[in-house]
Amino acid sequence: MKRRTLGSSNLQVSIVGLGANNFGGRMDLEATRRVVHKALDLGVTLIDTADSYGSNGASEDCLGRILGARRKDIVLATKFGMAPDRSGKLAGASRAYIMQAVEASLQRLRTEWIDLYQLHRPDPATPIDETLRALDDLVRQGKVRFVGCSNMTAAQVIAAHESARRIGVTGFVCSQEEYSLLAREIERDLLPAIEARGLGLLPYFPLASGMLTGKYRAGAPMPKGARLTYSPRHADQFVTERNWHIVGELEAFAARQGRALIELAFGWLLSRPFVPSVIAGASTPEQVEHNVRAAGWSLSAEELREVDRITA
Repeated sequence: MKRRTLGSSNLQVSIVGLGANNFGGRMDLEATRRVVHKALDLGVTLIDTADSYGSNGASEDCLGRILGARRKDIVLATKFGMAPDRSGKLAGASRAYIMQAVEASLQRLRTEWIDLYQLHRPDPATPIDETLRALDDLVRQGKVRFVGCSNMTAAQVIAAHESARRIGVTGFVCSQEEYSLLAREIERDLLPAIEARGLGLLPYFPLASGMLTGKYRAGAPMPKGARLTYSPRHADQFVTERNWHIVGELEAFAARQGRALIELAFGWLLSRPFVPSVIAGASTPEQVEHNVRAAGWSLSAEELREVDRITA
């Protein structure tokens, strides 16, 4: 498994990561164990979770139970800021909440440190200086190695970067945002802001919730158990006439190169030097193997131009 540097940190991560959003929810402990062990055996070193995944932090709890001695072999990333607090209110990014949230995550993950601690979404009620000072304290205490953000606008990324420099604290090393062949909107404003400040980009929904795996067919019944089958919210976002048209053209283009659609989805993202790793979820060991194998296509400049033509 090839590795890349995670943004402006010194962390080396596998180019294929494992997303843990289904752990402790749609997947029980044993199903999760099989997926995690397969990923580790195949050289995956980045696992990304959040305190809001699963019920009451169940995703983190599953990972804590499973990793054991292999914890030291991975870059463990989690997020805060979307799980309800003890009063039932939606969490934010205040110092008080961060200090409470990190201790709960460390306990569930059964670890003494978190490699990448990410703000899940911005909190307009809390000044960014307060959030960054709290995160900097966690880094100084050794509980967190690096910090990142997610779901921010270009203006918020710029403000956070300038704030960290102004007050002399640890800044974000990466940003986790939606990015795929079917979702390129961040290229307009957010991506230039991220690149200019040396942040890495961790794409979420890199396979457009399955639309880029090749398992969905226009006019055919939706596959049983797949995300776009059981989740109307994701289906409304991705299952559109425009996307069916683009997917058809992309699949035909990949086939002409002797490749599969999922290889194109991974290869295109990994052609971006600012993308250190493509984090993809998996519910079976076979899906993990499929994702790892899919990351082997290095697209040429001509192939990238053709992809731009199709997805423009």
